[in-house]
Amino acid sequence: MYIGAHLSAAGGIHTAVDRAEAIGAESLQLFTQSPRAWRPTNHDPANFARFRERRAEVGLHGVLCHALYLCNLAAPNDEVYEKSIAAMRSTMEVASAIGADAVVFHIGSHLGSGFEHALERVVPALEQVVELTTDETWLLMENAAGTGGTIGRSIDELATVFDRLDHHRRLGICLDSCHLYASGVDVTDLARLDALLDEVDATIGLDRLRALHVNDSATALGSNRDRHANIGEGLLGEGLGVFLANPRLQGLPAVIETDGPDGKGPDANELRKAKEIGARAIGG
Repeated sequence: MYIGAHLSAAGGIHTAVDRAEAIGAESLQLFTQSPRAWRPTNHDPANFARFRERRAEVGLHGVLCHALYLCNLAAPNDEVYEKSIAAMRSTMEVASAIGADAVVFHIGSHLGSGFEHALERVVPALEQVVELTTDETWLLMENAAGTGGTIGRSIDELATVFDRLDHHRRLGICLDSCHLYASGVDVTDLARLDALLDEVDATIGLDRLRALHVNDSATALGSNRDRHANIGEGLLGEGLGVFLANPRLQGLPAVIETDGPDGKGPDANELRKAKEIGARAIGG
């Protein structure tokens, strides 16, 4: 497992690699634009080449781009829907330009219209986005904590979207430890985690699991609330080691998305804590 962090790209997209190197990250996740504004960043193309050079120099084992939080591919509102597709397409284009391994995204929320109805919006939207993937840069659906009408709160929902996209060969998933816990999957219980991975293997395929988000949870099991806690400081605590040490999750980029000690994101100590919890679980 390649422990890394979601880091800022302020000052040029290539600077995210510098920040990853500074804290000893083995993988990296970044936004390609402001996560809370629709307007895409006008990147200097020279920075794309610089990003690839710096990644090779640092030796990062995985690079992920996270799509905007604003995106909702199930949105009933046509303006939001079209903006979401455009933003997703922009993120895919930038991710491909820097040689990222994948774009990770939240499918969105049906806002009360129901899952089946939402699929009629989600599927054609994703058909437009997935056409921009490459053998180098995949598209990964992230599991949801289950708040409100969010889509992807279960493996079954992710598998349904996967099926409707005809198992596109560059479509995969990213599993978030906090979201799993909030949606009712106790990732601190080895048998429960193994059952979940069995379900993934049977419906989507473990070969399509391409990335992980490693976060502690500030809210209870089954709360359906997406509230990350710093590593070792939430309700998962030392139990996060069950997730970190699972043999079927090794070899993947595992990105920490916590606030860190000062609210500015993960630091070297967050990475250290995750590695130590994982090592204790393996050794124990």
